[in-house]
Amino acid sequence: MVAALNPVIPAAAFDPGVCPRLVVKIGSSLLVDAAGAVRTGWLAGVVADLAERRAAGQEIVIVSSGAIALGARRLGLEKGGRASLEDAQAAAAVGQVALAGVWEQLLGQAGLTAAQLLLTLGDLEDRRRYLNVAATIARLLDLKAVPVLNENDTVATAEIRFGDNDRLAARAAQAAGASGVILLSDVDGLYTANPASDPTARRLPVVEALTPEVMAMATGETRSGMGSGGMAAKLLAARMAGAAGIALAICDGRVERPLSHFANAGGGTLFLPPRAAKGRKAWLAGRLTVNGTLTVDAGAAAALKRGASLLAAGVRAVEGRFKRGDVVAIHGPAGELLGRGLAGYDADDARAIMGLRNEAQAAVLGYAPRAALVHADHLVLI
Repeated sequence: MVAALNPVIPAAAFDPGVCPRLVVKIGSSLLVDAAGAVRTGWLAGVVADLAERRAAGQEIVIVSSGAIALGARRLGLEKGGRASLEDAQAAAAVGQVALAGVWEQLLGQAGLTAAQLLLTLGDLEDRRRYLNVAATIARLLDLKAVPVLNENDTVATAEIRFGDNDRLAARAAQAAGASGVILLSDVDGLYTANPASDPTARRLPVVEALTPEVMAMATGETRSGMGSGGMAAKLLAARMAGAAGIALAICDGRVERPLSHFANAGGGTLFLPPRAAKGRKAWLAGRLTVNGTLTVDAGAAAALKRGASLLAAGVRAVEGRFKRGDVVAIHGPAGELLGRGLAGYDADDARAIMGLRNEAQAAVLGYAPRAALVHADHLVLI
């Protein structure tokens, strides 16, 4: 369902008094111009906005794209450094040095201390490493530093990367304990259709639920061709953030002082979180990788939505090779993603007992069955 609210309302959710800790993501097309140079004047305005928010008591975490675009210019690489994986990795290695220097200079001029964190997918998918990242961010914020995060594209490959900083921002917000994410973008929100080709397209000020109809409004293309995101990536980020109880807004970054503009004039699209998962459940909700998949019947799907554990009797298919304690996805009878959880059994045992009631499982397993295939305490709905 989409609520047509006053366009000024969304910004209130990100006011320092309401949102004590905020993640701000800046895309490549905003930070770097067509020639591959930093848009220093525009970025100084963003830093001024951030400094004002810090002075008002809001803690800020930045997710900054731009390393590949900056490095490509310095190395003279074609296609913005994205002609090949090797080019992208080389461009990132050079560009990240330049990007960190820009942030250090501009934040320093505003009286703020910059701190750099380069993350890979594994840093946030592995539970122990995730907690280490969370502890580092928390300590930096305690010390009044401003963490500047980016994906470590120098070592990331197609198989082990976020692929876009929109989802990295949502995942980082979970680790940081933030209650809001702002994606500064070269579009001013989610539209019912592509406004470039459909004059009847209208912007949605507030989205209350990411229904299939809403998800279908997005395309995977970026307007500039410089970055790796697009509206589809932003909606996936909104889903990840919302599953952990975090509000997310897409707002127009093409204006001067975009955060002030958003706060004063509204605009953009606000995605309301459907629930507030905490701790391990928030980590589960935001995962991009799983070790296997459990497909359940309609009765089990309904029980899960009421807060029940997943029993083997309701499982119709088991895919993948996983061990007890690994993360598995739970799909409904139509293949829709229902949630994620920690498996109570290895894959082979899960296959052996799927469809069986508890009293019939011991004879198959050779030992007393556990209470559930995935316990409710280790399960989160998406």
